[in-house]
Amino acid sequence: MKLGKVIGTVVASTVDSSLEGAKLLLVQPLADDLTPSGTPIVACDTVQAGQGDRVLYEGGREAAMALANWFNPADATVMAIVDSVDGES
Repeated sequence: MKLGKVIGTVVASTVDSSLEGAKLLLVQPLADDLTPSGTPIVACDTVQAGQGDRVLYEGGREAAMALANWFNPADATVMAIVDSVDGES
């Protein structure tokens, strides 16, 4: 799993039928020191995350399997809202 921060939502007027009803979030990947790392991605939401939440997300086939319809084109899915991050800096 990867750590990210929700920076927005994505609205699509037309989606693949396997993604109907799925909330789409714009997620900024975070580095180990919690700074932005790389380009934001679009991820399906399974945990009702919102703007500013730190989240754990997964990519690849595991992302698709987290949704109700396993046969879908999802590249990333938010799987948890992070309450806190502790560790050495």
